Amino acid sequence: MDMMDKGIDRIVEQLRKGGRNVVFTGAGISTESGIPDFRSQGGIWDQYRPVYFDEFMKSREARIEYWRQKTAFYHDLQKARPNKAHLAVATLYEMGLVEAVITQNIDGLHQASGIPDEKVIELHGSNRRVRCMSCGRISSIEEAHKRIEEGDPAPECECGGYLKPDTISFGQAMPEREVEKAIALSRTADSFLVVGSTLLVHPAASMPGYAREAGAFLAIVNLSETPFDTLCKVLIRGKAGEVLPKIVDRLKAG
Repeated sequence: MDMMDKGIDRIVEQLRKGGRNVVFTGAGISTESGIPDFRSQGGIWDQYRPVYFDEFMKSREARIEYWRQKTAFYHDLQKARPNKAHLAVATLYEMGLVEAVITQNIDGLHQASGIPDEKVIELHGSNRRVRCMSCGRISSIEEAHKRIEEGDPAPECECGGYLKPDTISFGQAMPEREVEKAIALSRTADSFLVVGSTLLVHPAASMPGYAREAGAFLAIVNLSETPFDTLCKVLIRGKAGEVLPKIVDRLKAG
């Protein structure tokens, strides 16, 4: 039995015990769905200079550039479907073996895989909805892109506020409620499974630390190194779409 199989068996054994199990996901779970990674070499921030939140709020030119960047990968988002890893996490949830998902991703693919919205904590917001920066009204991303296609490069709300995808930009405050919820889940987890995250972006990257401090069984499935590799109980270097379905299959096999 190779190291990956041993690791999978240890995760399966732990999940079988039940308890409060949390899955934490990053970009690595969604790249297999065709969603581009932001931070890796050749990712979004290699191609574009990020528009900071204060620039967005002060300058129409910055808002036009922001929306131009969003439009560049809007069609990737529209085409993206949950992959085997997302579906495996959804199956674990349906089996009653996962309490909630904390995600750094902004693609909405966990909800699309069948996990209820209230069970997905989106630490960095979502690209699938738009928020008015003045009145807070939520509208659809499709509505905003239709306006852009019709010649409005920086759409505004009826109240005059600036419309922005409901994601956290550089320099923008993290969503307090979501962060608090994620910390509470991490501190009460019996198992904490990290999938597809380098665990470098804070405060999201602090969550495995909270879980470990509280005595949780910490497991990591990721292709590259993380700061927690020597601190976890199980480390699997592998693709999420290959590893997670094996976990589900072994759990179902009894």
